[in-house]
Amino acid sequence: MTRDSTTATSGSGDIVRSLELLWGTGEPPSRGPKRGLTVDRIVATAVEVADTEGLDAVSMRRLSADLGVGTMSLYRYVPGKAELLDLMLDRVRGLMLGDQPPEPCDWRAAVDALARAELDLYRRHPWLLKVNQARTVLGPSALRGLELALTGLKSMGLTDPELISVIIAVQSFVTGIVRMEAETVEAAKETGVSDQEFWTRQEPFLDRAMRTGEYPVMAALSPDAFSTDFDHFEFGLRALMGGFEAMVAQAGARREV
Repeated sequence: MTRDSTTATSGSGDIVRSLELLWGTGEPPSRGPKRGLTVDRIVATAVEVADTEGLDAVSMRRLSADLGVGTMSLYRYVPGKAELLDLMLDRVRGLMLGDQPPEPCDWRAAVDALARAELDLYRRHPWLLKVNQARTVLGPSALRGLELALTGLKSMGLTDPELISVIIAVQSFVTGIVRMEAETVEAAKETGVSDQEFWTRQEPFLDRAMRTGEYPVMAALSPDAFSTDFDHFEFGLRALMGGFEAMVAQAGARREV
């Protein structure tokens, strides 16, 4: 995957047109230039390009070449790259969700499932880290994902804003972990310097700093404090779960008063 140099923004195109394409309410295109060309095929191809080469590689010209049609032909199906991005976001979420129906379950299992699904989503599609999703266009997959999450979390007994905040907290935690992983890989590729070599070069300076006595807490850290074998995702998820446990207990106590 190549490094994307820019950040794309969801919902930055014709929102109504994106929604029509997502929900299938718009007018279908007239006779296509090539048998079998559909919006779904265009979006699937765009996701494949983004997965292998990064979001910057996705363009209407590139897609037309991969699909074997004229560039202008694609605009009969998708207005432009901004709307295409909205469709791509909904598609990858749909692939993550599969066909599972929303079922009430223990909220702990729901939190765990949400976190692991988000982790898998971003690891499979790292270009998502380059997308500003503050204004997500809500298509079928986005809404179904939210329905699944809320159904599972409902037993927490929290207020509606609190439930939404639980989802935000989990998603933010996961994107932080994946961003750290992705940026570590990118740094090594861009500089040609491995992680081990990078830190080895700093050792003499760090050793000298530790011996000054100005950093006693850091100097006392165990040798494995920054070990790459430590699973920050699992630790962080347990910490989040513990915090949610306390909030659920507090909410239960308030209801009993």
